[in-house]
Amino acid sequence: MKILLETERLRLREFTFQDTAFIITLMNSPGWLQFIGDRNIKTQEQAKFYLQHGPLKSYLQYGYGLSLVERKEDGQPIGMCGLVNRDGLPHPDLGFAFLPDFSGQGYAYEMASAVVKDASTRLQIPTILAITAPDNARSIRLLEKVGLKLQKTTRLPNSQEDLLLFSN
Repeated sequence: MKILLETERLRLREFTFQDTAFIITLMNSPGWLQFIGDRNIKTQEQAKFYLQHGPLKSYLQYGYGLSLVERKEDGQPIGMCGLVNRDGLPHPDLGFAFLPDFSGQGYAYEMASAVVKDASTRLQIPTILAITAPDNARSIRLLEKVGLKLQKTTRLPNSQEDLLLFSN
């Protein structure tokens, strides 16, 4: 397992196929379903397909992608964070999601700010974007706290959903 970043309390590591149970739990959590949407990931096979064609493919293609966030103290997986190259966006997009038991403890800010810093320093990516639903107040606050500013409302290809677009 490849560790990408470490903060005071957290590690960011690449996903592996051993993370399928965590993916199922995260992608079916209330916040994910409300703000990101049902991706129909209910089985180990579906989670493995998601990992293979999502994060693992992105690591090979771009050298980055969504990765697993775990606590250093006990190795507990608590969320995902990283950069995504998304259709319809001209620059990488900061993505994050955390299990509800770990929200409100500063973990998302701790890792999202480390990912943004790493993107500009190690990865040499000058422009970072982020999208969120207009009613996702917690994500909006987090994006502003890590230094991203609201640019406009946008829609991704093949979607009817209006999203807020942020940029550094």
